Amino acid sequence: MKKIVITGGSGLLGSAVIKEFLEHGYKVVNADIKYPKETLCKTVITDLTNLGEVYGVLAGADAVVHLAAIPVAYSHPNEVTFQNNVMSTYNILEAAGNLGIKKAVISSSESSYGICFSKQNLKPQYVPIDEDHPQLPEESYGLSKIVNEKTADMIHRRTGMQVVSFRLGNVISPKMYKNFPEFIYNPEQRKTILWSYIDTRDAATAYRLAIETEGLGSVALNIGADETSMAIESKQLMGICFPDVKNFRKDLSGFDPLLNNEKAKKLLNWKPIHKWRNYVNL
Repeated sequence: MKKIVITGGSGLLGSAVIKEFLEHGYKVVNADIKYPKETLCKTVITDLTNLGEVYGVLAGADAVVHLAAIPVAYSHPNEVTFQNNVMSTYNILEAAGNLGIKKAVISSSESSYGICFSKQNLKPQYVPIDEDHPQLPEESYGLSKIVNEKTADMIHRRTGMQVVSFRLGNVISPKMYKNFPEFIYNPEQRKTILWSYIDTRDAATAYRLAIETEGLGSVALNIGADETSMAIESKQLMGICFPDVKNFRKDLSGFDPLLNNEKAKKLLNWKPIHKWRNYVNL
């Protein structure tokens, strides 16, 4: 039985990822600064900004999934967000690489493209946004994610450890679908995330597949649903909120996503299956 350490397992996405690995026969340890509401596996209270504690919790693990972070911009002073997110990720990858752990998945964000928290009303340069789109954040949260992806590249070069960085869309747990009627007809409300979302269960499957897939090196992948979170078609959304954006990399039809997930689907043999329309009474 393979042992996997999941950091931040007490958070919004954590329980779904823990369940996914448990259901597939893994021994799971949750490393977090707090206990979860629901006990699914052993939790070790760990300060991930302390390298010694990280070595301690990772000892004997076969792989690590790193979810723990300050999850948004501006919830903390900028330097606190940057220091926490960068050093915790550095410590996880540094310790894992030196312990001989072969696989890691870390949590980056669509926020790294810069549009999400922009105070300058940054627009996408093209849609759907793929992994080659410029990353232009104005704040320390998005910047921390870029630094973490670079740390992943560095550790892979040095140790050969496979590190997959997930640029997650807006993470939605099943109980959050009840909120969708509040915004599905309001294009402005979620335009800065290009109306993206990803169900926690689909994200959890992607994390497991990234651990089980061989030969990925260090790679960043967009993780989003196969549709937007809106009841307005994608082409119309762009016309309303981003009329100046004329570079469409594919012919949009229906509710096609504006966060391109094709690379993740191809490399991981992954397919998101949860659609908000199946959970929301229209």
